Amino acid sequence: MDLHWQDGFEIMASTDGKGAVVLSANRQGLVSLARILLALAEEAPGSHVHLDAGNSLEEGSAELILEHTA
Repeated sequence: MDLHWQDGFEIMASTDGKGAVVLSANRQGLVSLARILLALAEEAPGSHVHLDAGNSLEEGSAELILEHTA
């Protein structure tokens, strides 16, 4: 699956300590996430994308796994 990132994207994934996941992103990050979700929707169930500080998220982010279920 090709992931298309907008130039200048910033995405942070964290938890609030109460069980909620918080995704914070600038405009470019939100557009990039939307494109990833649309691409993932076209893949077979079980397909997934791993996002973390090492490959796409801001330093200090929690790992984020997006998964297409049946």
